[in-house]
Amino acid sequence: MERAHELELIQRAKRGDAEALGALVDGHRESLHHFLLRLTRREDLAEDIGQEAFVRVLRNLDRFDERFRFSTWIFTIARRLWINHIQKFRPVPDSDVVGSRPSEGEGPAAAAETVEHREQVIGAVRVGLEALNPRQREIVELFHGRELSIQEIAIRLELPVGTIKSHLFRARRRMNAAVAEDGRFTRVLVAAGEPAIAVRGEAAS
Repeated sequence: MERAHELELIQRAKRGDAEALGALVDGHRESLHHFLLRLTRREDLAEDIGQEAFVRVLRNLDRFDERFRFSTWIFTIARRLWINHIQKFRPVPDSDVVGSRPSEGEGPAAAAETVEHREQVIGAVRVGLEALNPRQREIVELFHGRELSIQEIAIRLELPVGTIKSHLFRARRRMNAAVAEDGRFTRVLVAAGEPAIAVRGEAAS
């Protein structure tokens, strides 16, 4: 969806225009569903979280900051709902959280350790994200949440490629510092976990 058109729809939706609101939802429904499928690996769960994400969006639309992309906001809300789901229903089945089954010969203890590690990673990432400023958080979400390339993010945000790399580099350092200071995730540093906040194959400038 073009940025100018999206902003127009947002402004109309904030004024109570139901048609504009519907267009916003329809314009992001498919991409959000695909994103959640990659996270949850379950069609039903992706659908449920997607619906809840749109409910949250509609409920808080008047608080949306138009400096940022609407899609980034939706994806951030959806990711947080997924994290909440994992925390609420621990331990989560291995197929849902890890995306793979234990190898032959691995017992329940090994599977539990894998799930625990993933939960540690999720907790560390959450702490790290809370330490970022809004611009850094937006870029990190686009890079890791939506898996956009640095070039795509630069075009989308109308910023130089070097600036995007710099934001990612600083975000990684700030996230790691926040995780280390928190002290609860000593076994997991963001840069060594999933997703690693690093420029994929490229040095930050």
